[in-house]
Amino acid sequence: MSAGANRVDDAADVEQVAPATGRTAVAASTGQAWRVVVGFGVVSLAADMVYEGARSIYGPLLASLGASAVVVGLITGAGEAAALLLRLVSGPLADRTRRYWTLTIVGYGLTAVCVPLLAVTPILGGAGLAVAAVLILAERLGKAIRSPAKSALLADAASRVGMGRGLGVHKALDQIGAFAGPLLVAAVVAVTAGALWPGPAVLTVPAVVAMLLLITLRTRAGTSPAERDTDTGSGTAAKTGRESLPGRFHWFAAAMAVCTAGLVTFGLIGFHLVRAGVVATAAVPLMYAMAMAAGGLAALLTGVLYDRVGPWVLVVLPAMIAVVPPLAFGGGLSAAVFGVVVWGAAVGLQDSTVKAMVADLVPRKRRATAYGIFAAVQGAGALAGGAAAGLLYDRSVPSLIIAVVLAQAVALLMLVGVLARTRQHRRDPT
Repeated sequence: MSAGANRVDDAADVEQVAPATGRTAVAASTGQAWRVVVGFGVVSLAADMVYEGARSIYGPLLASLGASAVVVGLITGAGEAAALLLRLVSGPLADRTRRYWTLTIVGYGLTAVCVPLLAVTPILGGAGLAVAAVLILAERLGKAIRSPAKSALLADAASRVGMGRGLGVHKALDQIGAFAGPLLVAAVVAVTAGALWPGPAVLTVPAVVAMLLLITLRTRAGTSPAERDTDTGSGTAAKTGRESLPGRFHWFAAAMAVCTAGLVTFGLIGFHLVRAGVVATAAVPLMYAMAMAAGGLAALLTGVLYDRVGPWVLVVLPAMIAVVPPLAFGGGLSAAVFGVVVWGAAVGLQDSTVKAMVADLVPRKRRATAYGIFAAVQGAGALAGGAAAGLLYDRSVPSLIIAVVLAQAVALLMLVGVLARTRQHRRDPT
């Protein structure tokens, strides 16, 4: 009887310990996931200080090296195009090789090396412009290499803490660097009486910090689920590329491309505000910093809502984009400030919660491929929209406002269709 009682007691102990052990394992997994999310956020903070800080003086720096306005446009435009289009290659490469961390480190490494080297271009004489162009293009190549792989790693971690919340926290940290970098460079240039080369030079510090943090994160993060996945067989699941992604993803990418086409660039907003005498030139960087802060807050808020109420929170994006031109181009200072805040919030939502939806639409094994395709499609939308906005602005601001509103009405209809199909698919996966 005593032995039987002991066995009953032992069984009861096991029943009590097993749930506790499971909860401990889940808590440990969640804690590890948050470390990866926050770790990538801090890395992005430091790296964005480097890139955004340098980008804020690309125009004046290239001009000081002898570049015309056309050459400046070609160099910077080619860099942005490369950063988007080459993800069509780097995304599938990451999924096929499973070397997500390697590609992430190499990509960040190019940024960390190329930007500080811009400081030496003024002393290279006639070769300075060519070297600067190569460095700028190489830095954007680094962005193309790392972005899909890093996004896949980040999505893996975020899925364990709430996809929207995790990507929102990452974006909020990222935005801190996005506005701190230009402010740092502006301060350095002001202190050095207008000399530009100290700007890239001082960015060596956050560049080194970013790489040290990234290597530390790699050593502590372990192997991600995406790296452990392996494809077997010769069916659809074993393929990479466009045919392996669901139709809902492509429709969503198209809807977001229409949204992106309607989101006027901050460059055009700043141009208008100065030309119309709404703000002084010196105030434009401050308004940009304000927009970046709004983007970080919007990423956090919509990320939490995404996890709680689902992807329908994204229907606010077309409405936000539609109100930016009337506010930024049609009123005084108060309206312009509000328009810039809404613009920044829309950008923050695009760079966080929209990416959460992408991750949820595709298989984990294809996330890097999906992010690469998605970025390229958004880039095409941005290019078309930017060109159209510039032409319409020169002709008639009201026509620009009407065009954006109509485009966002189309985007909203497309988005609602995608969300309805997604909800039906979740109810009946077959």
